[in-house]
Amino acid sequence: MQIPAPFDYERASSAANAIDLLQRHGPEARVVAGGHSLLPMMKLRLARPEWLIDINGLADLDFIKVDGDTLRVGALTRHTALLESADVARLFPIITDAEKVIADPVVRNRGTIGGSLCQADPAEDLSTVCDVLAAVAVIQGAGGQRSVPMAEFHRGPYESAVAQNELLVEIRFPIRPRAGSAYEKVERRVGDWAVVAAGAAVTLTVDGRLADAAVGLTAVGLDGTVPEIAELLRGQQPSEDLFAAAGAISATACRPVEDQRGPIDYKRHLADELTRRVLRLACARAAQAQEG
Repeated sequence: MQIPAPFDYERASSAANAIDLLQRHGPEARVVAGGHSLLPMMKLRLARPEWLIDINGLADLDFIKVDGDTLRVGALTRHTALLESADVARLFPIITDAEKVIADPVVRNRGTIGGSLCQADPAEDLSTVCDVLAAVAVIQGAGGQRSVPMAEFHRGPYESAVAQNELLVEIRFPIRPRAGSAYEKVERRVGDWAVVAAGAAVTLTVDGRLADAAVGLTAVGLDGTVPEIAELLRGQQPSEDLFAAAGAISATACRPVEDQRGPIDYKRHLADELTRRVLRLACARAAQAQEG
């Protein structure tokens, strides 16, 4: 039986109280919400916090709101809520795509978007989604709130821009006209970490050309989106030849390692193929949004 090292526990009454508790208990204090990332690491004693600050009761951090040209999502929003949201599916189908392939219903019922992003696991799905959507993270500390573009939020494997005495409180997604997005994932079995996954977000001009595009890959050593693909696609008419060229760039740009999930050549092939698929679907969804 795997048992965590001893720790103390305290329940936060508000975001400000959670930040105060983190400051009071020092660098060995961690917040816990769904716990699906932190608790397994504690059982293996890869993480040994002396204090757990429970933020599950902070209902003001659990919301999905359309606010003008922004979709605002509280950090404690559960995966299931994102999956079932009509606003999310309409505005950002890539989020719905990703939520369908995150773990299983038990995990989705308890896990939160904030917990997933702060864990900063290189194989985690929502980091790629937030990158391609140019999301912004809102981080709160004792001195107030600050906004960090998602491209700067992840500092490396298991490291984010959230300091030990700060709290991720919200993620903001800019809503764009004539936009489409998509996410696809290859996994060894249902609910597993990705062998490779890809996400794309595009916007179209009035005449149907690509005004902007972003492609990101999961689990193959890429930090953020692939700028060469954005440059290739901008101003072009969507076509299979264009998608194939973008796929070839993905296969070259990624840095996979051989492991139990597959050899390097296989992962490069998946990066190529999944890039084509998500661009094809994102462009089709953008065209549909334009017609609607």
